[in-house]
Amino acid sequence: MNSWVVGPVDFRIEQATLRDLSGLRNLEQECFGNDSWPLLDIIAALSLPGEVRLKAIVGELMVGFVGGSPHHKEGMGWITTIGVKEEYRRMGIGRALLDACEEKMAVPCIRLTVRRTNVEAIEMYSRAGYVQVDFWRKYYPSGEDAYVYEKRR
Repeated sequence: MNSWVVGPVDFRIEQATLRDLSGLRNLEQECFGNDSWPLLDIIAALSLPGEVRLKAIVGELMVGFVGGSPHHKEGMGWITTIGVKEEYRRMGIGRALLDACEEKMAVPCIRLTVRRTNVEAIEMYSRAGYVQVDFWRKYYPSGEDAYVYEKRR
């Protein structure tokens, strides 16, 4: 799809497929631990028609992933997951994935959930034009609360 050079690393964003199952499973576990998606949800994200699934690649290593679920009839979509390996954070990869997913979903309103303790992600979403619109108690399997953020385009 596209290539970027940001700081000390160059990366590209490509369509993810079922061949990325192992890489995405590892990335989910690293980024979200006990709150990571179960295997069936990862398979669904990589195979359901109409879903946006993009990976960030450095060399041949998947260092990030974003999933999106557009609902064109409702004029909105959800960023269902986004994560970047810890050693590749703060290099613009997460923002590039977010922007690419928004573009591919092509809907006027996009929402996402974020842990209330994930300050880095909240800062990135705010810089990208997202605003908090809701708060969900004990949303994540670990019991952590979530903020719902929204961006209108």
